[in-house]
Amino acid sequence: MFYEVIVDISNTEIDKVFDYHAPFDVEVGTRVLVPFGRRQVEGFVVGKKESTDCKYEVKDIISKLDEYPVIMPEMLDLARYMVTKNLRFIDCLRLFVPAKLRGGRVKVLKKNYLCFNTDYTLESALKEVKTSAKAQRAIIIRLQSSGMEGETEINNEYSPSAVKALIEKGILIRITQEENRTPDSMVKELKKVTLTDEQRSAIDAVNSGDPGVYLIHGVTGSGKTEIYMNVIEWALKAGKTAIMLVPEISLTPQMHGIFRARFGDMVSVLHSGLSDGERYDEWRRLLLGQAKVALGARSAIFAPLKNVGVIIIDEEHDGSYVSESNPRYFTSEVAEYRAKYNNAKLILGSATPALETYHKADKGEYKLITLRNRANKKEMPQIETVDMREEIKMGNTGVFSAPLLAALEETLKEGNQAMLFLNRRGYASFVRCRQCGFVPRCPSCDVSLTYHQEDNTLRCHYCGAKYRAIQSCPKCGYTDLKEGKTGTERVVDEVKRMFPEARVLRMDNDTTKTKDSYLEILSEFGKGNADVLVGTQMIAKGHDFKNVTLVGIIDADLSLYYSDYRSSERTFQLITQVAGRAGREQKAGRVIMQTYNPRHYVYSFAKQYDYEGFYSKEINSRELTKYPPFTKIVRLLVLAQEAEDARRGAEMLTAKLATLKTKVKGIRNLQKMTAPIKRLRNFYRYQVVLWIDTDMEEELMPTIYQIANGGNTDKVSVFCEINPQQML
Repeated sequence: MFYEVIVDISNTEIDKVFDYHAPFDVEVGTRVLVPFGRRQVEGFVVGKKESTDCKYEVKDIISKLDEYPVIMPEMLDLARYMVTKNLRFIDCLRLFVPAKLRGGRVKVLKKNYLCFNTDYTLESALKEVKTSAKAQRAIIIRLQSSGMEGETEINNEYSPSAVKALIEKGILIRITQEENRTPDSMVKELKKVTLTDEQRSAIDAVNSGDPGVYLIHGVTGSGKTEIYMNVIEWALKAGKTAIMLVPEISLTPQMHGIFRARFGDMVSVLHSGLSDGERYDEWRRLLLGQAKVALGARSAIFAPLKNVGVIIIDEEHDGSYVSESNPRYFTSEVAEYRAKYNNAKLILGSATPALETYHKADKGEYKLITLRNRANKKEMPQIETVDMREEIKMGNTGVFSAPLLAALEETLKEGNQAMLFLNRRGYASFVRCRQCGFVPRCPSCDVSLTYHQEDNTLRCHYCGAKYRAIQSCPKCGYTDLKEGKTGTERVVDEVKRMFPEARVLRMDNDTTKTKDSYLEILSEFGKGNADVLVGTQMIAKGHDFKNVTLVGIIDADLSLYYSDYRSSERTFQLITQVAGRAGREQKAGRVIMQTYNPRHYVYSFAKQYDYEGFYSKEINSRELTKYPPFTKIVRLLVLAQEAEDARRGAEMLTAKLATLKTKVKGIRNLQKMTAPIKRLRNFYRYQVVLWIDTDMEEELMPTIYQIANGGNTDKVSVFCEINPQQML
C-alpha cells in the first residue's frame, strides 16, 4: 500500500503530495514522521492507493505520531476546497490541529493517584508496618478513610520513600488517570426561561425547517442566545453535534458559563486565548466524541466534530470572522461548506446583519426570521445625540460633553454602572474640521481619504488617488484640523479626574494580553466591583450586565470616516450593538452619542433602531456605485523583504491581469499601488486591486487565483482576498 503525504513545511514549491510506502497500516488523516531529503519531518497522510507512478525512489514512513487519525475525512475534503482559494494545503491542514501538537510540544496530562487496597482492613494494614514508621502509618490511616488522593500531594505532605514502601507492600495501589485542563468560565446559574412568542416561533421555524441557511435578525436583547441553545438541544437529542461561534474571545467566558450551565461537560471551548494544554485537551475531547458542542471564536469552525447538526454564527456581521493573516479565509464560507457536507442547518444571528447577508435573505436565498422585541418586554434604550461642535463653541474641548458628564454623575449617584465606548479601529486615521465636521473624501470612490504622515498626503485606499494634505478646512476656513484619534487611557484618566471615587476598568488590546485577562475584567465588572467600564469594540457586543443603565459613545464618527465603503454600515452596526448593552434587565437604559456630524443619515436610522430603513438606503447606494454585493473587490497583496522585489511582483501581476481584462468580460477596474501600510513586520507591501462583476466570480476567480499563485517565489508572497475587511 502506498500513502499520499503532505509534509509539514509551509513552502509553495513543495506544497504537494509525496508518495510513501509503509510496512504497517496507516489510516488516512494520521500524522506521520517521514524521511524528506536529508532530514526527517512530520507530515499528514491525505490518501492511500494500491500503486504509484512517481519517478523518484519511494521511501518508507518512519512511524505514526498519534494513536488515532487527527484529521477527519470531512476536514480533508474541506482542505481540498480551501486549496482552490489560493491557500496552501499544509496551511489548511494546520488549521485543523492544535499548533503545539505539531512537533509533540503538547501531550495528554496524566496524574498519579494513590488508593488504599481494600484487600486489607485498617488493622491488617497497620500490622504490616513497623510502629516506628510514622509516615507510613499516617498515610494508611488517611487513605483508608479518604479512599483516593493525588500522589504528588501525599508525597509533598509525607515522603516519596514512605509512599514507595507502601506500594511495594501492596497496601497502596497507584492509579494513573488522564486529566483535562479545563478553561475557566464565568459561573452562571441555569435559569428557567419563559420563551416569548417570537422566540418560540423562531425555534419552531428552525427545528421544523429543512437544512440550509437561516438568518435570525433580532434586536439586541431579543433572546437570540436562548434560541441558539434550544436549537442545539434539539440537535443533541437527534444524536448530532453543534458548533457555536462568537465574534470576540472576550465573549467566550460569559457564553461558556451559560452553555455549561445548560449542557455541562458536553461543551468544549476553542479559541486562541487558551493555554496550549487547555486547547489540546478541549480539541481532543471533541475529536474523541467526549464533547458534542464546540464553542469559541473564529477558529472553532474547524472543530473536529462528526455528524454536525447545526452551526451558529452569532453577530455574523462582525469583521473578526474574516481571517486577515495567512491562511486567509471567510468563516461563513467554511461554515456553509461544513453545513452542506453534514446536511446541517447554518444559523446566522445579528441585530445588524451584514448588508451582503441581508441582501441574500431579501432575495430568498436565506430563510429570514425577525425578532422585533426585547425578551424582557422593555423598550430599547433612548439614544441622545450630542453635537460636539456646539460643545467646542461653548469652550469645552475635553473628551466628555456636558450631557454625558451629567448622565455619568447621575448614574454613579444611583449606584448603577456605565460603559464608555471608544469607537476606534485599525491603523489609519482621517482629518476632520472641528468647527464644521468636514472630512475630505475621494471624489471617485466616495470613501474618506486617509492621512499619511510620512509624506503629508491624503490618499484613497481603493483607487490610489493622492492629494496634498489640507492646512485649513475648504468648507469653512477653520484651521484647527485634527486627526480622528482618542485613546482609552485618556478616557480613563478623565473619568478618574472628574469622579475620583469611581472604580474604573479598562478593556482594550493592551489590557487583555494575558490569558485570563478577559475573564478577570468582565467578572469584576459583572460582580459590581467597578462602576465604569471603558473599552473599544470588544465591549460593544454580546455582554449582558444587569446594572448597566448608561452607555456613552465617545466619538461616533471614528468608524464613519474610516477609509472603507463599509464605513456607514459599520458605524450603524457599532452604535446599535453598543447601545444594546444598556437596560438589559429591569432597569431602563440610556445612551449618549457624541458626534461632530449629527445630521448624517446613519445617526437618524441608528436612533430609531431602523435597520430595514438603513438597509434600503445603503443597498441602493451600493447598487449605484457598484460596490459589493453588486461587485466583488479582489485584492492581491504582495509581500517581500526587499521593496524592489515587492514592486516587481506587483507589476508582473498587474500585467497578467491587464491581459486577462482584455480577453474576458467582468473586470471593471484594475489598479496597482503601494499598500496603505508600506512596510509591516519587516515586509514591504504592494497591492493590486480589481473590481469584478458578481455574476462573473465563478468564472474569473479560478484564473485570478492561478495568476496569484504564479506570483509566489522564494522572495515574494502573494495573498488573494475578496472584499477585504481592511485595505491596510
